[in-house]
Amino acid sequence: MRRENNIAHCVDLDKDVLEWGKNNNLTKLSPEQQKNLHIYNENVLTVDVERVDALLAMNFSYWILKDRKTLKHYFTRIHNDWLTEEGVLFLDFYGGYEAFQELEEKTKHNGFTYVWDQAEYNPITGECTNHIHFHFKDGSKIKKAFTYMWRLWTLPEILDLLEECQFKVTVYWEGNDEDGEGNGIFEPATKADADAGWIAYLVCEPR
Repeated sequence: MRRENNIAHCVDLDKDVLEWGKNNNLTKLSPEQQKNLHIYNENVLTVDVERVDALLAMNFSYWILKDRKTLKHYFTRIHNDWLTEEGVLFLDFYGGYEAFQELEEKTKHNGFTYVWDQAEYNPITGECTNHIHFHFKDGSKIKKAFTYMWRLWTLPEILDLLEECQFKVTVYWEGNDEDGEGNGIFEPATKADADAGWIAYLVCEPR
């Protein structure tokens, strides 16, 4: 907490995830800081919290809402009930033509290999199942360390929906380095290349 009077709210359906966060992160805060963090083991579609200046739905977590009606209800609640007049909603997003394929992508790190496994994709419903595996130098593996069952939304779908819910949205797109790879610098954009895979950030301001 950067200021003593800052208040944070954390909402999650999964009690185990919240317990992990309490045990590994909450304990690092002082007793006074812990009092300013409110944790809810509830559904974001029904929970009641006080208005906030910034709301983050990261790691594509809102993709667990797989139909348009439900996702619109979520964005409407954020706009009408949760954000202050000058509050901001932050979302992340990934896409590209490889996002719709069933494939595995391996990334080597010091001591282990990270495996992103796009195991299933249904082009009729847009539903997908993705896993994260870990392979270690000693030959051991952790299969399905994490599993995500989402709808693979497209960016125009989400932008249209946010517009309907009275948000003004700015898309932040990653630039390229001299080798044509992502440089980690995200800037506002209205046009981008049709890359195989990309990540963007959405900054959504209530109208």
